[in-house]
Amino acid sequence: MKNAAIVYCSITGNTEKVANALKEGLEDAGLHVTIRKAENAGDIDFFEYDLVCVGSPSHQWRPPQPMTDFLLKKFNHYQDEERIQPNTPKVSGRNALIFCTYSGPHTGINEAIPVGKYLGQFFEHIGFTVVDEWYVVGEFHGSEVNSTKGRMGDIRGRPSRQDLEKIRSDAGKLAQRLRG
Repeated sequence: MKNAAIVYCSITGNTEKVANALKEGLEDAGLHVTIRKAENAGDIDFFEYDLVCVGSPSHQWRPPQPMTDFLLKKFNHYQDEERIQPNTPKVSGRNALIFCTYSGPHTGINEAIPVGKYLGQFFEHIGFTVVDEWYVVGEFHGSEVNSTKGRMGDIRGRPSRQDLEKIRSDAGKLAQRLRG
């Protein structure tokens, strides 16, 4: 059985909903899944997992501080262990999925893409294959204007049940692809 880890940061609950839907989809496809918030995931060794899923909201085009702190600590740890090498050789069978929630009231998905790319670089540096980046619209909590008048239109209640069902389905397809 393949195994997966999901590490996420969620400020308003949007990213947590996505992380849980992802977990359900991976488990339904037969993977063993460990899920933790970034601030409680320091003991997770990415190299013990076939798939590591990392999720974060976009907050001013960056991941929130708990996710950044977590990844920098991991990066430094792997650097100390000399797992980060020049020319970044690929580690066979080690994959990463990046997921990012965003509201995008000003410029849409472009507010989230820098977060996805930033998160992905940590895995590129340790030789994992980044298999995909998922960007999921989420309600802008605390601002009706940003949840109804922004570039994404009316996003109240997102990620919706339909959004989460798509994540579960896509997670199952990803797990099948990785199992070969």
